[in-house]
Amino acid sequence: MIVVGNHTREPDLRAALAAVEDSLVEATRSDVPFISEAARHLTRPGGRRLRPMLVLLAARFGDPDAPGVVPSAVVVELTYLATRYHDDVRHEPHASVAVLIGDFLFARASRLLAGLGPRAVRLQADAFKRLVSGQILETTGPRDGHDPVAHHLRTLAARAGALTAVSGRLGALTSGADEETADALAVYGERLGVARHLAAELRSPVQGAPTLPVLLSGDRSAPAVAEARQEVHRQCAAAREALTDLPESPAREALAELCDTVIQDG
Repeated sequence: MIVVGNHTREPDLRAALAAVEDSLVEATRSDVPFISEAARHLTRPGGRRLRPMLVLLAARFGDPDAPGVVPSAVVVELTYLATRYHDDVRHEPHASVAVLIGDFLFARASRLLAGLGPRAVRLQADAFKRLVSGQILETTGPRDGHDPVAHHLRTLAARAGALTAVSGRLGALTSGADEETADALAVYGERLGVARHLAAELRSPVQGAPTLPVLLSGDRSAPAVAEARQEVHRQCAAAREALTDLPESPAREALAELCDTVIQDG
């Protein structure tokens, strides 16, 4: 049985994750030592690698050893890391350097993506467009007369859900799984991404950033926190529902367990 988190995993899944790590190291290698060091700062092992894990688990509904699976996992992680560099610009004294390192990671992701074919390029481009749209929505805020809570959830569906959604879809498609499976895993990924971000808002809110409890009540009162926690549960329930028609398997169990982990984290 596949187990997520810090527990023992199946040897072949562990090997696939190791291959992702090796590819990330290779992808961040540059002839300019400063670029290599700066890019590798974010790619060092230790994180959960949620998006690569989603690609690898989704691929188990097809052929997990298909040649495009590991590159897809690397592409989504490089894209995520690039957006992290761009997000750090507002806190970075050398903002131009942060932007350029992010651009370097995007370039490496694009090179890998080109080898996966035109459909993968389109899917990743659409996901990135949604992600950027979400960042813009977060920056501009809701228009006058619009519900700020609905705006926040819409923003998170794009900003936090776009890459987790495309992780599920790319993992399914590159492994040869059918379209219905890819659709289900994309819905699962988006809902999981939103739930995970909401849980992070509850666990460690960022000063000055909009969070669901504050949008609900103007503060972090106990009722507002409880209501926000219920939203985490609703998003996880929607993620689980997306898995309903998929065949029972260790991969499906592991995806369901990821929902449990998000709820516990919140």
